[in-house]
Amino acid sequence: PSTHGVFEEEIKEMCEIIHHYGGQVYMDGANLNAQVGLTKPKLIGADVCHLNLHKTFAIPHGGGGPGMGPIAVAEHLVPFLPKHHFIKTGGEKGIHAVASAPFGSASILTISYAYIKMMGADGLTKASKIAILNANYIKARLEKYYKVLYTGKRGRVGHELIFDMREFKSSANIEVEDIAKRLMDYGFHAPTVSFPVPGTLMVEPTESESKRELDRFCDAMIQIREEIREIELGIADKEDNVLKNAPHTIKDLVSEEWSHKYSREKAVFPTPFTRINKFWPFVARVNNAYGDRNLICTCDPIELYMEN
Repeated sequence: PSTHGVFEEEIKEMCEIIHHYGGQVYMDGANLNAQVGLTKPKLIGADVCHLNLHKTFAIPHGGGGPGMGPIAVAEHLVPFLPKHHFIKTGGEKGIHAVASAPFGSASILTISYAYIKMMGADGLTKASKIAILNANYIKARLEKYYKVLYTGKRGRVGHELIFDMREFKSSANIEVEDIAKRLMDYGFHAPTVSFPVPGTLMVEPTESESKRELDRFCDAMIQIREEIREIELGIADKEDNVLKNAPHTIKDLVSEEWSHKYSREKAVFPTPFTRINKFWPFVARVNNAYGDRNLICTCDPIELYMEN
């Protein structure tokens, strides 16, 4: 599957054309969650492929610590694998010093190795099938409420799918960021926002979530669609509404003043399950773009932190 969430049925033909004209094919291993045990990079014609261990093989993402992404190559590229100045590794035609550590953060590999050994070939294949099944289950539940941007010839998706939220900008002044922030009030960290298509939400449930958790997510998304509909119908204000002001913190709930045009209950307890097991956001809405464009901390002057 591609990052657009559909299986590229002509992928072998694409690779053959590239090879015919002297090119090489680099495959993004980010979508291996839908391939392990079912197909392989070599079968489709890839020459190089990195393995995203944090997506398919059970380690944390590199953003939370040292990352590790093994790179596999076809046999004809083995002589060009990188060498190292002090440790014998790589091919006879390899270049030097790709990384100071020739095997990367190799200790992390033990996590993935243990996962693979415990799952076994059958378990890994089943995980791929369930990841695809889970994504299609979410599609089946939510396609009546949100537009699924891409599907295959049979109307199915791979292990992930993309919801197109751009129509809500004109109908309710709601953008995909508002939906992502509102999901926090329901206890969910938002899926991927505006990638690979701006104004969309890419959902990748993986194989590890239970049906109960998938239903909880779908129920939240359906309720958010109803909140958008209230704005479209003029029931809720286009500027002062639960989406534009999301997420809502416990400080918002207990404050003496409440100036919004909707109730505190609607803000923080939008569904029955949020009353039973509420995950509270610690921080209210922040300006994402400002933080990205201003890398210098906007804290108080350092003198104010000095002890007298």
